[in-house]
Amino acid sequence: MDIGLSKHLKLTQLRLIAIIAEYGQLSIAADELAITQPAASRMLSEIESVLGTKLFTRHAKGMEPTLVGQAICRRAHNLVVELRDLSREVEELKQGNGGSTAIGAVTGAAVGFVIPAIQQLRAIAPRAEIDINVDTSEVLVRDLIAGNNDFVVSRLPSHYNSADFEILPARTETVKLVVRQGHPLDGAEHVTLRDLSKFEWVMQSHRAPIREAVEEAFVSEKAQIPSAITNSTSLLALISILVSSNSVAPLASEVADLLMSEAVGTKLVTLKIQRRIELSPYFLLKLRGRHLSPLAHQLERLIQVELARR
Repeated sequence: MDIGLSKHLKLTQLRLIAIIAEYGQLSIAADELAITQPAASRMLSEIESVLGTKLFTRHAKGMEPTLVGQAICRRAHNLVVELRDLSREVEELKQGNGGSTAIGAVTGAAVGFVIPAIQQLRAIAPRAEIDINVDTSEVLVRDLIAGNNDFVVSRLPSHYNSADFEILPARTETVKLVVRQGHPLDGAEHVTLRDLSKFEWVMQSHRAPIREAVEEAFVSEKAQIPSAITNSTSLLALISILVSSNSVAPLASEVADLLMSEAVGTKLVTLKIQRRIELSPYFLLKLRGRHLSPLAHQLERLIQVELARR
């Protein structure tokens, strides 16, 4: 029997379903919609009455969608994102040279390719509002699915289904080991990983691709993995540690080159290591079936040009 979803479900109700599915909490959905929790509960009951079935099951930790709920939640989320993007696209078309876009990138890609592309975009869209979210691939892809990023330049974590994404080849990152000027190994030729085991290191936490690549290199060289490690995702904290100690830090080559450029002048140098350290490649990822706004599409094109040029 045709349950007539298109006739009965309103946008506010679809938003309620999408938010409950994302956070698993009715109270959060109520806050997002600026209504009371009892009103949100009544709205959900009305939806389930129209559909003739439960969409969520309640348990101690929150709410989980039923089998029917999963199908409707997925569609509701996509529709809400599409309508939001449509509203933004209309504003962009009205403004002509403005609009907004939000993209995500891992650090090396952001420094090497995304920022140069944005600088080019500014020449043709000076009033555009552009958000750059620099984070781990896990966070970036999660936000891509949630609709907080239009597209991302990152790796695709293994637990995601690649069929859900449009995947365009981007680049394989190389790692440079960075120290302060005047470090005991500054200027040394043919530095080995064994030479570096005794020094303190500052790195991202476990499971970060750059951390894994460095540890795999130590294992391959049969060198002892450093035991004195400071974990930090803050680039500012990393620089502060490097310039004030004999610590070693692995950085994506684009980031290392920027820090040592005359424009930045951090007084850091790279070590001449014998072994080439590479990370797994990252990609330009878009959610399949989601249309980019004109501004986001233009930025995507410029990033691809930057990737091809280098």
